[in-house]
Amino acid sequence: MTIQDIFIFLGFCVPFFLLTIWAVVNAAQKDFSTVGQKVLWVMIASIPFAGFIIYFLFGFRKGKKPEDAVDRKN
Repeated sequence: MTIQDIFIFLGFCVPFFLLTIWAVVNAAQKDFSTVGQKVLWVMIASIPFAGFIIYFLFGFRKGKKPEDAVDRKN
């Protein structure tokens, strides 16, 4: 295996890895209707290479970002 092969391999794998990490973190931060749904979406998002695509297509809009815990009254 040459250094060029290693760079090509990393060029394909690193973006998939980063997108998978993003999907898992995003799913973990969102509030879903049940804990079971949240666990399901985190597990789906953690599937290598395909999980973030499935999460982005079907699960990304199902969860809601949690509201700020700080009450901001003016």
